[in-house]
Amino acid sequence: MNILLVASAFNSLTQRVYAELSDLGHRVDVVLASQGDDQVRAAAHELRPELVVAPMLRTALPEDVWREHTCLIVHPGPPGDRGPSSLDWAVAERAAQWGVTVLQAEAAMDAGAVWAAEPFPVTPVGKSDLYRGEVSDAAVTAVRTAVRRYAEGAYKPRPQTDASISVVWRDVFRQERRRIDWERDDTETVLRKLRGADSQPGVRDELLGREVFLHGGHPEDLLRGRPGDLLARRAGGVCRATRDGAVWIPELRPRKNSGDPAPFRRPAASVLAAWEPGLRLPESDAPLELPPERRTWTDIRYRQRGDVGFLAFSFPGGAMSTDQCRRLLAAYRFALSRPTRVLVLGGARGFFSNGIHLNVVEAAPDPAEESWTNLLAMDDLVEAVLRTTDRLVVAALAGNAAAGGVMLALAADEVWCRTGAVLNPHYRRMGLYGSEFWTYSLPRRVGPERARRLTTEALPVSAASAERTGLVDRLVAAAPGDFAPEVERLAAGLAAAPGLDLRIADKAAARAADERERPLAAHREAELARMHAIFFDPGAPYHALRSAFVRKTPSGSPRPLSAPAGDAR
Repeated sequence: MNILLVASAFNSLTQRVYAELSDLGHRVDVVLASQGDDQVRAAAHELRPELVVAPMLRTALPEDVWREHTCLIVHPGPPGDRGPSSLDWAVAERAAQWGVTVLQAEAAMDAGAVWAAEPFPVTPVGKSDLYRGEVSDAAVTAVRTAVRRYAEGAYKPRPQTDASISVVWRDVFRQERRRIDWERDDTETVLRKLRGADSQPGVRDELLGREVFLHGGHPEDLLRGRPGDLLARRAGGVCRATRDGAVWIPELRPRKNSGDPAPFRRPAASVLAAWEPGLRLPESDAPLELPPERRTWTDIRYRQRGDVGFLAFSFPGGAMSTDQCRRLLAAYRFALSRPTRVLVLGGARGFFSNGIHLNVVEAAPDPAEESWTNLLAMDDLVEAVLRTTDRLVVAALAGNAAAGGVMLALAADEVWCRTGAVLNPHYRRMGLYGSEFWTYSLPRRVGPERARRLTTEALPVSAASAERTGLVDRLVAAAPGDFAPEVERLAAGLAAAPGLDLRIADKAAARAADERERPLAAHREAELARMHAIFFDPGAPYHALRSAFVRKTPSGSPRPLSAPAGDAR
């Protein structure tokens, strides 16, 4: 079928729906509702879709579009749930189970007939993590079911007047409900409020006399202080006292009217340092090998199970700043000093990596210089993985990866990917040529022609398609919360495999042969020359695209996106 996706943004769920429907052989096009009703009307008129699907929509579809076409809306709530903040209420009310409903668009919001519904467990994680994990899995299952039912033509969607559906309207979840009372709220309440707004919209609060939005929240088991006081900093985050404990807050976002020239999310400590250069928060270090009884936050951890080392990292939004790249490289070198035969890279859930930290770059006094410094740090990390020849390295992708983050994964010997992940192995939509040794890693996995297509067409790739084309070696069919234990089981089996020593020896020989043919330094030099020219050209599209992406303003990026029917990317 010809399917048009209408979305407010080409976000993680929209990308996954796009990729998986394309895998099924449908022709899929995308138009962004943020570009206005006229653009949506023009796309519907020009493309004549057989079906319109809205995976993520903040505004109503134009009435003439949903009257002329069958339009299916993906709503992150169970059948009968209505309102714009469904997932916020599920987190706030500690629902054990929630659901995703695919319903037909009509005049009343969320009131259309139900084409499909899928339940999911509400895991106690951040809302954005839940959205990209359990919600995404349920949504894609429901969308596939709804599309199949529509294509077959026999299914009658269930009206919400059905006696089995209880209609519940939930209002917008406003900041007043998110407000933290540092004197009265206990730590678990504070954490629930923070996690319920970790990516958007954040929790409005006050620090150093300024209004700010808090993003993300993690418990702290040792530090204590007067409720609301800042206690320490670690890995760019800050620790703040609660009534009965403390929490770590990784990121802050100044209000747009605060006078801060960078009113977008960035590491909390850097925001406070910009406001008050004399602020001296003590550094609270956490060991890489954190004792199992500790309940604290750190973005990089190492543990060992027999012959397998696990280097876990989890950075907000998957972005990796210069500091994060350097700290992860130091941790990687530590992991190499340990006596293991297999080293697994990647967090338990959430993003693997999305490459350099564009928010930190945008906030820097000299964005071009920070882009360059960040890229060099990222290249150093990827090169260290590529040059590891004394053990097997596995990249375990619990979630999505993009740009340099995909190339970090491809530097490993094996790439294991959760079936719900989406890969974007390209840089073009940010106006970049790319680095992180992609000219070496990508062609050797998928061949020169497919590497060219992946980087120039700049389309999202489903996990299944990535496995078929060689980007991924193993698919891990696990729920988000089950991915880490399944990876541990698989890694133990890999470490115990009888031919492992021979594989490691063959790997070292292959790396030496590749080095003789064309040294890694030559790949790096050629890529960096192209990137340097872009970074330090004030007129390069990268600067406007980066600023638009970070500040969430229109960028003029191409539309619509489309993939030919049956194209397995």
